[in-house]
Amino acid sequence: MITIEEVRAFLDQFNAKVQVFGILFRDDRPKNREALQVLDITPLQRELIVKNLQVQDYVEGPVIDLLNKQSEMWVFGKDVKEREVYIKITLGYQNGQTICISFHLAERPMRYPFKP
Repeated sequence: MITIEEVRAFLDQFNAKVQVFGILFRDDRPKNREALQVLDITPLQRELIVKNLQVQDYVEGPVIDLLNKQSEMWVFGKDVKEREVYIKITLGYQNGQTICISFHLAERPMRYPFKP
């Protein structure tokens, strides 16, 4: 079972790496692109949402990335304009950008183990 401290450590590591390398958003995935339109937010607003994820937004992870063989993936959720958004992030390759693999409307309700 993952602990609050482990989630906090991942977010600290993620945000430190973002400061140096930034975030690559997978906008080649149609539902990620569509989320910006549906939510009526800008790419900069999306970036701020990801940068401001908190422990209580944690849903799942770390999950092994079997497809891309990169670093572990972590899933978070956030309410944006009264809609639940599914966010999957990874640290990416060493000395490279962090990656936001998914940023789209949740397709099913998510469970937040650390949300009060």
